[in-house]
Amino acid sequence: MHKKELLELLESKGFSSSIINAFSKVPREDFVPLKQKYHAYEDTAIELADGSTLSQPSTVAFMLKHLDAHPTAKILEIGSGSGYALALIAQIASGGEIHGIEINDSLVASSKEQLKKHAHVHVHKVNGRGGFIRYAPYDRILVSAAYPYVPYTLLDQLKINGVLVVPVGNSIYRLRKRIDGVAEKEYPGFSFVKIK
Repeated sequence: MHKKELLELLESKGFSSSIINAFSKVPREDFVPLKQKYHAYEDTAIELADGSTLSQPSTVAFMLKHLDAHPTAKILEIGSGSGYALALIAQIASGGEIHGIEINDSLVASSKEQLKKHAHVHVHKVNGRGGFIRYAPYDRILVSAAYPYVPYTLLDQLKINGVLVVPVGNSIYRLRKRIDGVAEKEYPGFSFVKIK
């Protein structure tokens, strides 16, 4: 599959012009291992270092849709891997402040290299289970590996009306933090590696 075909697939699934535009601008082949570059634009997950994976593009687009980031948002991605989702977010939130945390040394190094042209994107070597309190509160938190349970404690690092998008088991959850509680929705039918 070529990039044009992937963009047509995402368009057929009804994703917004801002998401399609981000996918058109970010070269996925730069974020996958050399031996996988031929498969960069297939709608499939790609294995990275240390058991990590780069989620399939339609899943990433689905998560970005529900993240619903505005152009000046402060955003945290937990489990940022090779930096591909961060690069997409950098296009959508071009006037924002974006932080990615990743535990794998080689992925931190390679993603920093790929993202260095985005001055508003920062990659940190951190175990992400507990979020990243240093720059909290965030407008949006995206988690790119599955928790065994809904991590409600991450809501403490969100602003009021902030959104958390997180895989739990084989579902994606979207939680919006409100003054009077949490609005929560589950979308089943996905597959993710487990958070370390």
